[in-house]
Amino acid sequence: MEPRDVLERALRFLREEVAPNAEALDQDPSQLASAMDRMGALGLLALKRPAEFGGPDLPEPEFRTFQEEGARASGTFAFLQTQHQSAVGMIARSDNDAVRQRVLPHAADGAARIGLGFAQLRRSGPPVLRAERVPGGYQIDGHIPWITGQGFFHEVLIGAALPSGEAVFGLVPFTPQQGLSFGEPMRLAAMEAAQTVTADLEGWLLRDEDVVFVKPAGWIQANDEINIALQGHFAIGNALGSLDVLRVAAERKGNPVLADALKALEAELESCRVATARAQVQASAANREERLQVRAWAIELAVRCAHAAIAATSGGANQLSHPAQRLYREALVYTVSAQTTPIMEATLARLARL
Repeated sequence: MEPRDVLERALRFLREEVAPNAEALDQDPSQLASAMDRMGALGLLALKRPAEFGGPDLPEPEFRTFQEEGARASGTFAFLQTQHQSAVGMIARSDNDAVRQRVLPHAADGAARIGLGFAQLRRSGPPVLRAERVPGGYQIDGHIPWITGQGFFHEVLIGAALPSGEAVFGLVPFTPQQGLSFGEPMRLAAMEAAQTVTADLEGWLLRDEDVVFVKPAGWIQANDEINIALQGHFAIGNALGSLDVLRVAAERKGNPVLADALKALEAELESCRVATARAQVQASAANREERLQVRAWAIELAVRCAHAAIAATSGGANQLSHPAQRLYREALVYTVSAQTTPIMEATLARLARL
């Protein structure tokens, strides 16, 4: 199947099966699980999987369109399935053929579902998850403060710091075992149905056959630098969803101010989208500041569009089941997702008009 056909199939699924049920997916883990199962049945859970394992290896522009439309349809669903899509992309780049052969053939239909647990590597100070080389693999000890997808994923791709400053990445089960325990699902303002938990590992053996790769010291910080603008696609999708709500309110109320606000925000969002794509294609140290500004713009614009949807729908937006309220809470998540100190500073500077 051609990339364009794969993308259209994925977008049709988002439009016809995810978006109409966004409020249920936001509140009910069982509904979210059904949507994940359906996506797997359509063979869409591994859009960046290499051709040698069945593809479809969706090109970057098409994949970013899918990310935007996913966030537009349902932030909770987009956030959950993105964990697996990202894990598949990382495993595809592994030199460990054993883990690639075990996971990748079964990643698209959901027979193998992988979550992520390495955001703690961004933290300064002593590492909270540590690894030491031992015969047959690595001994892992410590704490993972954030893993999304309990009950949805079978394994987690974790990242633990080595004494050298390097980090080992590998797969561990997403079920309690001796030396591996998980906390209760967190109470969260947004995307709670995706079941985010903590994990603790004590003397866990990460076997060599489950190691995805060992990355040099500072890898995650370098990767974050590359992806400054890339993560903005989720905020753009969130803004698109908010403008969908604003459009409905403008048509229902017939108020010209709502129509004017919609037109102005649509034009700004298109400019932000073009700038985001351009900044990412040209990503280099030379345009780092430009990419930070574009990311901050996408974040601020998502919040403003969600706020506009709330204002346009009045008191009804205060209901937990209202799409404007959901989108506003999702904008909170996209404000802090994969946040680094420079992104935080750029966001605050834009908000404070510094």
